Amino acid sequence: MSDTGEVSTVDVVVVGGGPSGCAAAVFTARYGLDTIVFNRGNAAFRRCAYLENYLGFPAGIGVETFTSLMHDHVTEAGADYVADMVESVERVDDADADVDAEAGEFVVHTQDGHRVVTEYVVAAAWYDGDYLRGLDDDDAMFEHHDHHGESHEQFDSSYPDDDGRTPVDGLYVAAPTGDRNAQVGIAAGQGAHVARCLLFDHRREQGFSGDILAAHYDWLRPDSEFQGEWGDRDRWREWFERQVPDDADVDEDHLADLRETYIDRAFETRRSDDEIAAAERRGVRRLVEVIGTERVLDAVPDETLRTYLGGREREESTDANREASSDE
Repeated sequence: MSDTGEVSTVDVVVVGGGPSGCAAAVFTARYGLDTIVFNRGNAAFRRCAYLENYLGFPAGIGVETFTSLMHDHVTEAGADYVADMVESVERVDDADADVDAEAGEFVVHTQDGHRVVTEYVVAAAWYDGDYLRGLDDDDAMFEHHDHHGESHEQFDSSYPDDDGRTPVDGLYVAAPTGDRNAQVGIAAGQGAHVARCLLFDHRREQGFSGDILAAHYDWLRPDSEFQGEWGDRDRWREWFERQVPDDADVDEDHLADLRETYIDRAFETRRSDDEIAAAERRGVRRLVEVIGTERVLDAVPDETLRTYLGGREREESTDANREASSDE
């Protein structure tokens, strides 16, 4: 991202670095869209005392630890995580003269003075949504809410549909969406779902016709799924051609490019047993790096640790003796 005051251009801006925003960013970044997450302010998630119902942590996990894991996952996926608050989003046609009107749909303005032109905005922040004013009729986007006898205006969580799409092309909402943001596990799932819908629309714009070809699944495949006929690109070409709708309005040359891109992406998901094992080792290492080695060691029972270290010492001694013998 550019220095403050300059104009940067990205594909996706996610507003909010909670579970829904981070989940959305992981999906768009892993697909290959240049993604920035802006996050500053009062996160609703931090009101949680301790997280006990998120899948994969049998005894729960601390809120700060989980937040660190989320944010590291965002950067690991290739997105930028920036501690800054989005103050407004305007249409690029309404922006200053120094903004290229062909660069994207929106200009995002932040508290620290960044201006970012982007094709897509994913709203994923719990605060009142004022930064979205002017993108549509305020009566459609906002509603009056009575709370403890006081009335105030807030973003209408029913403005987006269940898939996060809105009447404003390029604007998606992962939060607030009512009860779907009330629990971390559900909020993360909602963010991922909204991102998949964004990718579906993006692929449609590229020319991937039909629901099957436009859909995107972030799924790595073992070698076994590429055995036999499915290891042959021609077999994939035959399958692709059968999925193209008869009424698809796509130039033949462009369709051929899309087909090869689709097949390239499929084969890029292929992983050998060795690659899977290496990914597992790296995944565990990254987890320990974020949580902290000292905290991990503190959690290991002393007896288990002594047994492990004793075994390591015996292995190293045996290896040293073998090397000495071979030298003789």
